[in-house]
Amino acid sequence: MVNFTILAGGYSTFVASYLFNSDTNALTLLNQSPTGANPSWISLHPTNKSILYAVNENSPGSLQSFLIGKDGLLLSPVDTISSEGGSPAYTTPLSTGQVAIMNYDTGNGLIVPTEKDNPLEFLSDYSLITFNAPVSHPHMALEHGQEVFVPDLGADKIWRLVEDGAPGKFRVQGQIDQPKGSGPRHIATRGNMLYTVHELSSTLTQQLIPPPPNGTTPLIANFSILPPGLPEGAAMAGAEILITEASEHFPEPFVYVSNRNTGVQDPRGDAIAIFRVEPKLSLVDFVWTGLDQIRGMQLGGPEKEFLIAGGVAGDGGVIMLKRTEGGRNLTLLTRNLEVPTRTSFVWLN
Repeated sequence: MVNFTILAGGYSTFVASYLFNSDTNALTLLNQSPTGANPSWISLHPTNKSILYAVNENSPGSLQSFLIGKDGLLLSPVDTISSEGGSPAYTTPLSTGQVAIMNYDTGNGLIVPTEKDNPLEFLSDYSLITFNAPVSHPHMALEHGQEVFVPDLGADKIWRLVEDGAPGKFRVQGQIDQPKGSGPRHIATRGNMLYTVHELSSTLTQQLIPPPPNGTTPLIANFSILPPGLPEGAAMAGAEILITEASEHFPEPFVYVSNRNTGVQDPRGDAIAIFRVEPKLSLVDFVWTGLDQIRGMQLGGPEKEFLIAGGVAGDGGVIMLKRTEGGRNLTLLTRNLEVPTRTSFVWLN
């Protein structure tokens, strides 16, 4: 395949659509679709690639659904509901037809059921999930088996949610404690392993997923993701984590982790840390991007060989990288500067 269409959310009033030509390495801005304010995180329906969900990261916040048309152009919002909290920073659909949204500022979230035959329409029968901690900043939701894991940057926990009798009704059945002060932000699972990127400590940890409902397990690995040679006054904050599996041209799995510099900027921009997974987690290298605060990045292509990323600040635009050296490196292919900042991405094909 040559042409890929990619949607990009951000702190704006639109979702941008890009076309990437993998033969010419051209990244072209196709359009900008009006949305509610601050669609900072967007997520694609798992089976219907014409349906997009987006947060409105405001106080109070909202969750919107859109039908995706030609060239990634979004039609008017089909449905919009309140997130029942402040600054929702993440949304994702579940395999059950429900959609999770987590409110960063108010320590709560929703898992909202949708119409069985029309996942663009949200049902009204759901209950607010509140995380019982002195400080709570839920930053993500990840479906794992019958559970939903929610990393909480404020509580230093990963909450374990289960459905409580009916769709839209969830309860906290337990937690996986994380290092104090580490600020778990985003997570990924691989088999029985849990990988966590910690915003406040700028670390990547690996541990076995403990049996439910409660408890923790010792850390198998705990790596700094701070790149070398940072300027004085740099203030790093871990952000996104992506895992790839082995494929024809990539013989082993890798972990890619972004780090955001919220302080004095490095002229090289933010770095993406690359980790080998097998036989054990180990740091391979850092790749500099020229971006300012990579909040979101996403893999695409038949073998997940391309990585698109953007910054939440500055004017670095959107970049397309290619995994090279079997996944041990990332090579910059192109940069589009027409929209200076973007924060999350989905590949439509």
